[in-house]
Amino acid sequence: MSYRPFVETLVRSVVENPDEIQIDEEHEMGTRTFYVRVSPEDVGKVIGKSGRVVSAIRCVVSAVAAKSREKAFVKIVTD
Repeated sequence: MSYRPFVETLVRSVVENPDEIQIDEEHEMGTRTFYVRVSPEDVGKVIGKSGRVVSAIRCVVSAVAAKSREKAFVKIVTD
């Protein structure tokens, strides 16, 4: 099961330019890693003050993946 649409929905709710979201997914041995790219103006919004927003996103995605006995990681890619 892919959690990509779920991750996209979470990120979309935070950013102002939802059309510029790009999410790449890697799946390897029960671990999924999501690489999230957003517009440069939205990077700060996705990370949040002291990383609180991205930590919350990671926590929720990890909890959903744990129900399927998988691990999931979310990484914000900055260029």
